[in-house]
Amino acid sequence: MPKKYTYRGHTVEELQAMSMDDFIHLLPSRQRRSLRRGLTRNQRILLESIRRVKKTQKEGEKAIVKTHARDMIILPEMIDVTVLVHNGKEFNELEITPEMIGHYLGEFAVTNKFVKHGSPGIGASRSSMYVPLK
Repeated sequence: MPKKYTYRGHTVEELQAMSMDDFIHLLPSRQRRSLRRGLTRNQRILLESIRRVKKTQKEGEKAIVKTHARDMIILPEMIDVTVLVHNGKEFNELEITPEMIGHYLGEFAVTNKFVKHGSPGIGASRSSMYVPLK
């Protein structure tokens, strides 16, 4: 039997049944402070669209929502929704699982690409003139 996921001693079903105020007390201080100050306009729009999509979603269909709100904290009601998070260039698809609760959406859509420097091209520097061509 697989182990059931719990967040700070509470199952996913308990978290989804909790009020927002009770859930906020379980979060780490940075997230707790952010939610106590209230949601921004973009965060509120994202939450409303997630609720709307979950309500109108048909059986077996994926709920998909696009957003630029990288600073949104993942809440229990967002579980099983696919969020397309903008990373500055494109939208990264993110399937929200219970293990992501309490994290920010932006943590899962990396904004910078790892730079791999290859060999210099022709004309890159004076010394590259003498590199034999393959």
